[in-house]
Amino acid sequence: MAHSEKPDDQERIVDRVERYCDSIWDWLGAEGVATRVPFPDPRTLRLFSLGEVADILGVSGSYLRQLSIDGQGPTPQLGTAGRRSYTLGQINELREHLAEARPKEALKFWPRRRESDKLQIIAVAAGPASTTTSFYLAQDLALKGYRVLAIDLDSNSSLSCMFGYYSFGYPVHNASMYAAIRFDGDQKSLRSVIRPTPFDSLDLVPGSSELSIFEDECGRRFHSENLRYPDASIRIVSALKEVEADYDVIVLACGDGGFLTVGAYEAATGVLVTVRPEVPEIVSMTSVLYLFKHSVAQIEEAGRTKNHDFVKCLVIRHDPRDVSQQNTIANLREIMGDDLLTATVWESDAIRRAEDKGRSLYELSSGEVGRSSYEQAMKSLNSANAEIMDIMSEVWGRDPFYVSLASRSTTTGKASSESRGSSRI
Repeated sequence: MAHSEKPDDQERIVDRVERYCDSIWDWLGAEGVATRVPFPDPRTLRLFSLGEVADILGVSGSYLRQLSIDGQGPTPQLGTAGRRSYTLGQINELREHLAEARPKEALKFWPRRRESDKLQIIAVAAGPASTTTSFYLAQDLALKGYRVLAIDLDSNSSLSCMFGYYSFGYPVHNASMYAAIRFDGDQKSLRSVIRPTPFDSLDLVPGSSELSIFEDECGRRFHSENLRYPDASIRIVSALKEVEADYDVIVLACGDGGFLTVGAYEAATGVLVTVRPEVPEIVSMTSVLYLFKHSVAQIEEAGRTKNHDFVKCLVIRHDPRDVSQQNTIANLREIMGDDLLTATVWESDAIRRAEDKGRSLYELSSGEVGRSSYEQAMKSLNSANAEIMDIMSEVWGRDPFYVSLASRSTTTGKASSESRGSSRI
C-alpha cells in the first residue's frame, strides 16, 4: 500500500480526535456530568430542606424547627424566607443529638451497629441494574445514618463511575481492591485505597482494570493446582477484616469476574440478586443462583463452612401496568416466597435522567428530573432499600421498622414546607 502524507497545515487525525474529546468533555461538564478522567469528580452533595430531614429522621418538621430555635443540634443554613437547610453531616449530628435526648429511640436515630453486632457485608451479584442497585443501596444506607463502604469489584469500574471516579482508558496503579489482594510484594493495605464520596460516612474502593490481572493470576493458580480454588476468597476476607471496626455495612458490587465473585460470596453475610420480570432475564437470574450454589460448594469443599444470613432477589425495572410482568412476579413469589423482596423497583425515566447527569436521585431534587416520576421512583427505591435494612436489623436482633417508616414517609427531595408532618413527633 502506497504511503501517503498529509500537508503540514492539515489537522492530524490524532489532533482532531483530541479536539473532539476536549469539546465533548466541556459539553458534559456544562451538563454537570463529569470531569476529566482519571480524577474524581469534585462534586458536593446538595443541602436537604428541613422537610426532607424530617422525613429522613422520622420526626416532624415543627419539632426540628423548634430544636433549631432552641439552639439544640447543628445550626442549619438559612435561605430565603428563613427556610432551614442541612448538610448530610449535620443530619448525622442531629441523629446523635436525638439519640442522646430520646434514649428509648436511640436505635432509630443512631442505627450504627453496637459492639456485639457483626459487620454486614452485602454482595450484589452481577445482573441487570446491579451496579445501580449497589449505588442506591449504599447511598440510602448512608442517608439512614450507617457507616458504609462500597467496593467496586468490576474491572470496568462501573460503580466507581457512578461515584465520579472515571478511570477507564487510563492506567491506574494499585488504587483499587487489587492493591489489597494481589499476590506479589506490591500488596498494600485496604485503607490506602479507600476514597471519600460526597456522602458523609460513605466511602468507596474504586474498581480498575487491574482487577482483571487478579482474575488471570487466579486462573493460572487454579489450573496449576489441579482445579482447586486458590486463596482468592481468603484474601478478600482478610482485606475486609482490616476495616471491620470502621463500618456498619460493606456493599460489594460484583463484576463478571469469577474468582472475585467467589471471594465476595465467601466474605458476604448476605447476597442480593437482581432480576427483570421477563422470562429470558429469569433464566439469567437462575444461572446466577446456580453459580452462587456452586461457589459455596467449592468454598465448603476447601473446608470452610459458609452460611449466609440471607440471599434475596429483587425485581428491578418493573412496569406495574404490564400484566405479563405481574404474572411473572407472582410465579416467582410462589416459588421463592419471602426470598423475593416484596418491594420492586419500577422502570423509571427519573433514574435514567439522573444517570445522564452523573448523579443519583438522592443527590438531586425533584425539579431536576420531573416531580411525578421522581417521587414514584423514590418511593420504589426507598421501599426496596427499607426491606434490606429491616433484614439487617433482624440479623442484629432489632425490631424492624424501616418498611413502616418508608410507607408513611413522603419522598426525600419532595418540596415541602417546614411545618409538614407536624403530627409525627
